Amino acid sequence: MPQLHDSGNRGHAGASASAHAGDFARIFGIETEYGLSVTGASRPCDAGQVAMMMFQPIMQRVRSTNTYLANGSRLYLDVGAHPEYATAEARTPGDATLADAAGERIMRDLALDAQRRLRATHGPDATVHLFKNNADSAGHSFGCHENYLVRRGVPLGRIETQLLPFLITRQILTGAGRFDGARWHVTQRAAFVDETVSSATTRSRPMINTRDEPHADPESFRRLHVIIGDSNRSQWATTMKLAMTHLVLCLMEWGARHDQRTGLESIALADPVEANLAVDAEGPRAALRLADGTTASPLALQRRVLGAVLDFVRARRDEVAASFDGDPLTTLDDVLGDWELGLESLAYDDEGTGIADRADWACKRRFAARLAGRGAVDPMRLAQLDLDYHDIANGALFASLERHGMMRVLCDEAQVDRAVTTPPAGTRAVLRGAFVTRAESAPVTWSCDWTQLRLTEPVKDEVMLLDPFDAVGDARYARLLALVDGARGVGADMTV
Repeated sequence: MPQLHDSGNRGHAGASASAHAGDFARIFGIETEYGLSVTGASRPCDAGQVAMMMFQPIMQRVRSTNTYLANGSRLYLDVGAHPEYATAEARTPGDATLADAAGERIMRDLALDAQRRLRATHGPDATVHLFKNNADSAGHSFGCHENYLVRRGVPLGRIETQLLPFLITRQILTGAGRFDGARWHVTQRAAFVDETVSSATTRSRPMINTRDEPHADPESFRRLHVIIGDSNRSQWATTMKLAMTHLVLCLMEWGARHDQRTGLESIALADPVEANLAVDAEGPRAALRLADGTTASPLALQRRVLGAVLDFVRARRDEVAASFDGDPLTTLDDVLGDWELGLESLAYDDEGTGIADRADWACKRRFAARLAGRGAVDPMRLAQLDLDYHDIANGALFASLERHGMMRVLCDEAQVDRAVTTPPAGTRAVLRGAFVTRAESAPVTWSCDWTQLRLTEPVKDEVMLLDPFDAVGDARYARLLALVDGARGVGADMTV
């Protein structure tokens, strides 16, 4: 059985990861905490009980509510009865989006299996609701955290003055939106973050967490942990928030590498927390105070960022485009084109009608406007529909919007099916996934985390995987698989 533990920064990643220190290759990851509730039960049943029921099949298989899967991702039960799924390392935005979609599928299946068993004991109307969102009706928040492997040469000060204003204003394209019973918001997280850049994890919620755990060569990389983003149902929004952020980081890394200006120096905000709340409440045309004493709208700042990125890409297109090689869902030109068209659309209609088939917040508002066109809409009904939109277990609204062409679909069913069991290509997730698959079917005791694979019974051995770009492994990894295969009583197959 497996034994789980968290890894820090142990040792160095070696030559392979360092070989990427001078290019624009990146590792992406998304951590999603899901909200959980149950309705219709014939006797009391709280979210904690249902969460444990969801994880019963996991407990039976690995004797833990914290495990890694065949696709290289991590599945666990977080504090507060929040099921959480952390995607495996991905090398492109599209691969990360597919891994995230696989997480939805895995979580949905666990929830519906728990619902089936719950109905046997709590009545036929017991219904499990699993929300991929960031706020519940009681005012609690749960997160969607983005992770980016970033070259260490980028100063932390520039993260706050150049990246953070971009992250705050990108929400006009990628916010999930929320109806609080009185009014619509652009983003779900704005009301719950109260710091800008911090290493805190419990006493406060920063927009960017600086805890230094790169899970890679610590001399070359740091892991940028972005907390400000929303949980998106839209696959387009998920892909775009990763891809746009990647391009901004490429620009910032290039500037740091060559000691050059990026063109983002003018977007620093006077008060990022204030600006974040303004974007949430007022949308694309909010008046944001800048550090230089002027004001600008989120739309105007996004245009500045896009202009700087376009200038950067024009000068080194081939290098940047190479970082999208193999992306199953998008290309560099797709991202730049959608970014530009999205901003142009918002310039003409700040309610987001032109992006309502891809941006979650705009899709919700368009649907609400159509309901209002048929007569008065009860605010409570709107709040219920907002939750239904995010319910991946029993919600009907989002699937209906997809079927009727009102929400763009990027991942087909076959791609998601494959991502449920197959790690993202070109990363150490391939090695982790192969180890987990073989170890689970062998009479061995094993442990696993992001950077380490370990056997403890019947033999002891361990391998460090500190290069996130390595999908091949070395002789030590091959030996570890051979030990697992030996315990299974089969011939060692070194194919990963």
